Amino acid sequence: MIDFLRLAGSLAALCASLFATPGAIAEAYPSRPVTLIVPFPAGGPSDALARAVAQKMAVPLGQPIVIENLGGANGAIGLTKATKAAPDGYTISFGGIGTHVANVALYKKLAYDPVADFAPIGPAGAAPMLLLARADLPAKDLREFAAWLSTNKGKASYGSAGVGSISHYGCVLLLSSMGQNVTHVPYKGVAPAVNDLMGGQTDFMCDQSTTALPQVAGGRIKAIAVLSSMRLTQLPRVSTATESGHPLDVRSWNAFFAPRGTPQPVLAKLTSALQQAVADPALRKQMEGLGVVLPAPADATPAAVAALIERGIRDDVPALKAKGEYLD
Repeated sequence: MIDFLRLAGSLAALCASLFATPGAIAEAYPSRPVTLIVPFPAGGPSDALARAVAQKMAVPLGQPIVIENLGGANGAIGLTKATKAAPDGYTISFGGIGTHVANVALYKKLAYDPVADFAPIGPAGAAPMLLLARADLPAKDLREFAAWLSTNKGKASYGSAGVGSISHYGCVLLLSSMGQNVTHVPYKGVAPAVNDLMGGQTDFMCDQSTTALPQVAGGRIKAIAVLSSMRLTQLPRVSTATESGHPLDVRSWNAFFAPRGTPQPVLAKLTSALQQAVADPALRKQMEGLGVVLPAPADATPAAVAALIERGIRDDVPALKAKGEYLD
């Protein structure tokens, strides 16, 4: 004989699961590990930041965040894969000024839309850019550097980690603001670009504080200017571009993203985990030592990331496109 009471109870449970609200489903999130696609090779500054913040985010989420490094094409390969992931919060991605702004200018046909294909979670941190020069270049600040460029037209050259890299991006914006056109020497990474700068094969380059500070401290290259409005505590005597009459604010920012269509309650949990992560005193101290500025918890919001992308596409992409350098 059928146990009608038990059958009725089973049917009620089934109906409850079928008609569960998105909020109820989100309450169970996450119930398994989350994958974070980092579209850069392991060991670089962006990868280090992603891992450090993700480790702290895993604590309030109650699940580990597994890093999947998928480098290549200035981040386009990894982020293209990320856009195809199920929008359930179990695959998120890491990107930044290169992947979500520079690539708009550097690809004639980008495989993803940096706005339409992503739901921002929040910013992870930013590293100010520095104008660096060979140790014997006769300029102490940006004004003297501009004068040196004027007397060395056609001879000066700058290196970068490659077309589309943040080091390329920074110098393009700087030179555009100065009305200067200088020979670009792209390398396959920051290390060979810095090596040739130290050896005098190139005259200057732009790089983020995370990788530049140790080299400046060693004395084999020098910092001419901070390409933002505030001096660095690590280099208090190095003036800013703003102080020299060029109101630049070039920062290598990074952020976390989910695929577009991810439920709002899930996004809210991820943003909350990020805000708790960047509030951690130990993490803030660790990142400060590397020259990375973490956002204040209240500023680690999806809207903050959307504003960074909007400003970059509006203000920076035209200067990058004017160079006529492409990755495809």
